[in-house]
Parts: sequence; C-alpha cells; structure tokens
Amino acid sequence: MTTLKQVPLTCGGHTRPVVHLDFSDVTSDGFYLISACKDGKPMLRQGETGDWIGTFEGHKGAVWGVALTQNANLAASGAADFTAKLWDARYGEVVHTFDHEHIVKSVNFNADDTLLLTASNEKLIRVFDLNKPEAGGTNVSFYSSDTMRKMREFSVPTACYSASLAPGRATFVCGGEDLKVYKFDYNTGTELESNKGHFGPVHIVRWSPDGELYATGSEDGTVRLWQGVPGRVYGLWRRSHEPAPLANGYKELAAN
Repeated sequence: MTTLKQVPLTCGGHTRPVVHLDFSDVTSDGFYLISACKDGKPMLRQGETGDWIGTFEGHKGAVWGVALTQNANLAASGAADFTAKLWDARYGEVVHTFDHEHIVKSVNFNADDTLLLTASNEKLIRVFDLNKPEAGGTNVSFYSSDTMRKMREFSVPTACYSASLAPGRATFVCGGEDLKVYKFDYNTGTELESNKGHFGPVHIVRWSPDGELYATGSEDGTVRLWQGVPGRVYGLWRRSHEPAPLANGYKELAAN
C-alpha cells in the first residue's frame, strides 16, 4: 500500500513556543482556531485554512492557555502576568481582566459559555460568571466538582478574594477587601461570625483537614489561625486559667 506523504500547512506569526490551542464549534462562517504562545500574543485564525485573522494584544507575559466560545464571539486567555482576559473575538478588544494571585495556566468555558473557568499556580480553579464580569465579587458560589453545577450561592458583605468550605460542610469562611474574616452557615447563609485581625486585605482562607481551625493570609504579610469553635481547647489555645508551658515542657505552678 502506498502511503501519501502529508505536507502540513504552516501557520507562522508567533516568535516563541506555542503552548496551547483551541477550536470553536462550526459556525455559519466556518470554524476558528486560537493559539497561545510564550510571546504573550494569542492569535486567531480561520480553522480550515490557518489564515491569520488577528492578534490579541494586552498581556505582559507568556500566555499559557486560550479558549473560544462555541460561536467564536468570545475568547479567553491566561498568562504569566497573573491575569486571565476575556476578549471580544470579533474586534480583538478586552472585555474584562480577571486578576489572580499567580500565573494563570489554563482557561476554559463551560458548556453553555456562561462561565469562565481558570486554573493557576495558586492550585485553585476559579469560576467567573460572564453575565456579570464587572461584579465586585460580593457573591460566593459553590459548584459540584463532578458536574460543575452550582450548588449554593451566597451574598457576602465585602469584595471576596477567597472562600473555603469546612470539611463537614456545615459552615464556610471567606475574606477579602475589608480586612475581615467571615464565617457563614452553609445551609442557610446566615452570618455566624466576623473577625478582624489583619491589617491588609485577606487574599486566602483555608480550613484545616480536621475542621478545628482555618488559616488566613493577608496583604500584611502574616498568616493567622482562627478557631472553628472559639474557646475550645486545641493546639496552642488553652483555657484562660491553664498555665502556659515553659521551654522545658513543664508548666509553671503558683506557690502557696
């Protein structure tokens, strides 16, 4: 059998390694291809021919991930400049920039193109509602990791940077712009506590695996640990009358 040797179409234009690609669905105008490159400039092409259509300019670092909506009206990109960008793919204009705390390695749209998902070196997957990309982030939403279906959504008092669900799923904590850390009932959305200890915005909150405490990290350069149940004897938290341990492990006893 004679094998026909292929001669591929070469699509030039990038100046550094190409690291990701995505196709749109077939539209009335054909389908489209977007490419991510370490040169920081995603490119849009006609899918059937590879013909260059345009370059998305605005990132200030290598672009690691790209995605197109099914109809190719919107594009998304994630980059080393700690941002993900949503683009009008028809005109090449930035619709919205989503700030992150680290390099954004992957972006994707959900099945009906209403949500943008991003994954970054923070080891987080973030979900953004494209119907309100300008929102100040005062909603906390929880999604099923299997179906990406929204399970709960709550309104919180501040622009929220991070949230964490307790291991038992009874409560969640969140923190953000106003320097406070909030705890809510996961089933009712009732605010249970608000605490202030940081001197800068709260960037990250995480529950411990045993559910006894949660940790917060802030712009002020500190990590703080908070009890899930204040007053419970746990770790370095002791009853108010219990003496502190000395360096040798013994406890100081009061003389009679």
